[in-house]
Amino acid sequence: MSGIYIHIPFCAKRCTYCDFHFSTTFSGYRERMILSLKDEIVLRKNEIKAPIQSIYFGGGTPSLLHEKELASLIEIVHNNYSVEPSAEVTLEANPENISLEAALSWKNLGVNRLSIGLQSFKDADLKWMNRGHNNNQNSACVKTVYDAGFNNVSIDLIYGLPGLKNSEWEDFLKKVVSLGVEHISAYCLTIEDKTKLKYDVENETIKPLSEKKQIEQFEFLCTFLKQSGYEHYEVSNFALNKNYSKHNRSYWDRKEYIGIGPSAHSYNGKGRRWNVSNNHTYMARGTKAKHWYSQEDLSIDSVWNELFLTGFRTKWGVLKKDIEKLGGLTRKEQKEIKQMIDKGDLIDSTNAYVLSENGLLFADAISEHFFRIS
Repeated sequence: MSGIYIHIPFCAKRCTYCDFHFSTTFSGYRERMILSLKDEIVLRKNEIKAPIQSIYFGGGTPSLLHEKELASLIEIVHNNYSVEPSAEVTLEANPENISLEAALSWKNLGVNRLSIGLQSFKDADLKWMNRGHNNNQNSACVKTVYDAGFNNVSIDLIYGLPGLKNSEWEDFLKKVVSLGVEHISAYCLTIEDKTKLKYDVENETIKPLSEKKQIEQFEFLCTFLKQSGYEHYEVSNFALNKNYSKHNRSYWDRKEYIGIGPSAHSYNGKGRRWNVSNNHTYMARGTKAKHWYSQEDLSIDSVWNELFLTGFRTKWGVLKKDIEKLGGLTRKEQKEIKQMIDKGDLIDSTNAYVLSENGLLFADAISEHFFRIS
């Protein structure tokens, strides 16, 4: 599975918790950025030979793109890459940007999956998060995209929000399930450096939710969505009727993908590359900006570490055949495996080692037990 990720670094507002790369003052160079994205798409067309199965517009806020801008980006991908007829084409969208006209336009351009950032159904939360929408727009926008003919819709939610009661989280999930969306991504709030949220927490104007409450909300999330027919296929992701995200699976399955745009990452199975997180440096490449991306070749130990870091996050786990390809487990690692199985955090299936629901709470920490340092 090969994919292309296109980063649209435009946002109308700065969310208080977000540390992704974006700009809210882009009007003066908007056209130049689109041209730069198209230029990079063409420049890197020989890096992937396999047919493209996923095109993903992330950000930032891709739903801010004008119809002609989005059309030109989709067209140039098709003109320069072999794209599967069944390729998943995802657009991240904010509720305030969704109208029937916009949704019909996206669908006509070839977008066949939407990822909508609802985040919360509580107006007070949406306000302190500095989101551009309210609770009423959340349900309305989902209905709108279904009216436009979309049949593969994902929504994002955040739990562990300051002051979020378990009963409120339960209500959020009931609302989401009632909407009938095919996919749900639910993330625990993370307090990132260089964000307003971090500043507010340090200055005690916002009090983080306790770890105990965060765990309770994660556990309810897993139980409730499973009872509602959703498959928990990755730590933060749930799918109805196997509507997995092809884009996300390319990350977790360590398949090759190209990242286009400022801050975008790429992976080819042997190494990683990441573009500069500066819009003007990115747009100046080919002139004065010689160093607009960095790259590294992955060592055997790095490949091993990523196998466990990504595999343990998914329902498919770490495949035993992949472990053997890299030389197999040491005696110490075999002992770690047994201890985790006995503890109930790990399951020894026929072909893989898979984390239990309890183990998923500590997926990253468990992965680190198997990290090898060169």
